[in-house]
This record gives sequence, structure tokens and C-alpha cells, in this order.
Amino acid sequence: MQVVRRSHVLDAWNKSTLRFLTLPGGVLLAGAAVLAHSNWVALPDASLKFLSYCALIGGMLLARRFHSSRIFLALLFVGLFQEGLALLASPHSRTWFEAGVAALAALVPLDFVLIGLMRERGFGVSSLAPSLLVIFVQSTFVAVLAGGSKATLRAHHSGLLSLPTYIFVAFAVAALFLLAKSLRSRKPSDTALFWSLAACFLCLYFRPEMRISSVYALVALTVLGISIVETSYLFAYHDELTSLPSRRAFNEALQSLQTPYSVAAVDIDHFKGFNDTYGHDVGDQVLRLVASKLACVTGGGHAYRCGGEEFTILFSGKLTCEVLPHLEQLRRAIEKAQFQMRGSERRQNPRGPDRRSLGNRSRTRKADAIRQLANRRSPQPVSVTVSIGVATCLSDASDRDQVLLAADKALYRAKANGRNRIEIAPSRRSARAKTAGIA
Repeated sequence: MQVVRRSHVLDAWNKSTLRFLTLPGGVLLAGAAVLAHSNWVALPDASLKFLSYCALIGGMLLARRFHSSRIFLALLFVGLFQEGLALLASPHSRTWFEAGVAALAALVPLDFVLIGLMRERGFGVSSLAPSLLVIFVQSTFVAVLAGGSKATLRAHHSGLLSLPTYIFVAFAVAALFLLAKSLRSRKPSDTALFWSLAACFLCLYFRPEMRISSVYALVALTVLGISIVETSYLFAYHDELTSLPSRRAFNEALQSLQTPYSVAAVDIDHFKGFNDTYGHDVGDQVLRLVASKLACVTGGGHAYRCGGEEFTILFSGKLTCEVLPHLEQLRRAIEKAQFQMRGSERRQNPRGPDRRSLGNRSRTRKADAIRQLANRRSPQPVSVTVSIGVATCLSDASDRDQVLLAADKALYRAKANGRNRIEIAPSRRSARAKTAGIA
């Protein structure tokens, strides 16, 4: 049974990771490669150049509007990289100035790694000036090398540009770094840097084929521009702390559900006690821990953070009897999960009453136990539990607010009956619930 659970979690993680890595950058690059190496779409070089300028200017305007300095600098560098390749080419033969191309090719992975390491600093003069100065010095350096070099770099008979081995190594190391960073941060901008770097390499490698190279340059710029839209969507529909979908995404998903469906209201037990005793940093750790478990819920459920320590799980097409085993598995997984607190600072003054606390005695005993544990500074890890209330909608004519209210009331009963448990909304709690078809 444990192996099966791990398999479900691993499959969910693999699917989520694959989707995150390949959409939209990987799919866009693969589609562009098919079009570039076939005769299905044959745009003139002038049209591809015009599209590249549109992607560059449009992406930079979006980056300026959404204060994304990293993507702005990446777009600027890719645009200069494309122009530099065009200037370094001999106008009458398929040859390139060796020193200039080698320097330009070496700067691409280096700058992408530097941009990947940067933090967003806004568009102030003090924040952008150093980066712009570095790009200017690099451009001057490449121009000087190209102007003073008499040797040329010739294309293979196959039409591919010959490159030194260290260039391939530099691109490979930079790609691995950006891939690892994107997997860790789960930010669209980091994934866009990875795919844009891959497109720049293909642009350089196929430079003797002007049309193919221009297509890859266009992809590099487009992927960076799309990442700004993806980041904006992420901020609008996902919670920044837990990475779960936020209330806006929950409201849209709730309206599109088809009956029957089940709603599970989840609340962290004694969350205020953690905040009052250890401070908000530990509270954030608890939220992230619970959210990571909720994201792996099985049975076709989708978890959302609706505010504070409140979460909601939607099961489309599922009855109460079908979702209970999955919710019980989730409850036990959270109960067994333990974490070592990274901070020992404690809050002395409570912030206010817990909105969902029922029973001052049990809350006081729990809070006292947490404070005693903090005072001991015990190295023992801390465990967290959740209470869950479940309601199921059976009729299309039901009021969705009533379904949520039924799940919320079931959650209150779980709190009142000792916490760390699941309660089900009664099938005939009231005439209105009966009319709504709530079970």
C-alpha cells in the first residue's frame, strides 16, 4: 500500500514537472524546429527579421510594464546577439570572423547564467546601469576582436558552423545550471532562460542557413516574452507562498464543476499557536509543508489556498464515499510529516483570536504545550495536523454557496470533536440543504 501511495505521488510530480518544463518553451522550440527544417512554411528573411524585431520590442515593453528586469536584460542580450552574428558574417561567402564569433558564442552561456543568478531589482537607473554597462563592454570587446581578426571560421559542407569544443561545454554547463534552477524555483522566467539559451545555441549552430537561424532567434525572443505573461498569470492565479492555486482560480474552477462533485474544507489545527509561539517564519513553514501534501492529493482532487490557513479541495465527479479514502490518506500523510523549525524567535504578544477556534480550554492547553516545547528548545521535529469537512453536491440546481457552507460547518464539527479528523456534512441537515441536493 505504501508503494502504491508513493507511486501516485511520484506520477503526479512527474506529470507536473514535465508540463512545467515543456510548456510553452519546449513545445514552441520543437514546433519551430519542425517548421524550420521543412518546406511547410517558407517566410522570406525580411519577414523573419521583422517578426524578430516585433518580438524584441514587444517583449521589452512587457518587461518594462511588469518590472521584469531579468527578462528585459535577456531580451536585450539576445537581440544584440542576433545582430552581432549578422555583422560578423562575410557578405560574399559562407565564412565568419573566427575571433568575434568565438567570443560572442562564449558570452551567451556566461550572460545567461549571470541573468539566472540575478534578482529582480526594478527599472531604476542604479539597478540597470551596471548590467547595461557590462553588455556595452562586451559588445565593444566582440567588435574589437572581429575588427582585428583576419582568420575566418568556415561552415562545414553540411551547412553547419564549426565551433570550438569549449563552446559546447559552456552551453551544456549553462543549460544544466538553468534547468536545475528552474526545477528548484518553479518560475516561468527561469524556464524561459533555459529554452532561450537552447534556441540561441541552435541559432548559432545553424547560422550558415540564414532562414533556419532566424527562426531559432525568433523563438529565443518569443519564449522570453511569453514568460512575462506566464509569470503574470502565476501571480494572479497562484498563491506566492505555497504555489497552490489561489482563491481566484478556485472561484473559476468551482463555477465549471459538473455534478456530482465533492468539496473538502481543510484547516490547519492550532495554526495561531504556531504563529504566536514561534513567529510568522515558522507559520510560513507550516503552510508550505501542508500545501506540499495537499498538492499531492489523490483521487482527482485539486487543492486551493483560499486564505490564511484555509484550504479547499475540489473533487469533480466524485461522491463522498469515493473521496473519503483519499482524504483520510491525505490526513495521515500530514500527521506523519514532521519538520525541524529553522527559527527559534518566538512572539510574546498574541495577534488576536483564532477565527475558527472552538473551545478555549483545548486551545489553551495546546498553546501551552507548544510554548513549553519552544522554551525547551528541543531538537525534536514538530508535527502538524489538519481538520477536514466534506460536502457533496448531487443536483445541478444546487446553490454552490450552500455546498461550501455545508463543508465549512462539517469542518467546524471536526474542530469541535477534537481536531485531526474528517467530518461529513449530513444528508438532510436542513430543508434548504435537502432542496439543494447536498449530501
